Amino acid sequence: MIFSSILSAIATILHTLITLYIWVVIIATLISWVRPDPYNPIVQIFYKLTESVYEKIRKKIPLIYKGIDFTPLIIIIILQFLDLTLVRILFEYAEKLR
Repeated sequence: MIFSSILSAIATILHTLITLYIWVVIIATLISWVRPDPYNPIVQIFYKLTESVYEKIRKKIPLIYKGIDFTPLIIIIILQFLDLTLVRILFEYAEKLR
């Protein structure tokens, strides 16, 4: 009973974190389209939160085609896949333990 509650809480927190990071990627992408001041603290925060992940993906797969960077799209797809599989598995396992 307690372990299922802990698993359910972990799944909920993981779902929330994945959703939050998806929004960070979306906002960072929208910000990059308008070319704001790079010294703005908000812009720097979004850059720091996303650029390290972008670089890891870009090293493995070149995702820039005709000047369009598809890395944020791939990251969102990966995060959605994790959300729909891993979180769902955790929730189902927690339900079985009740």
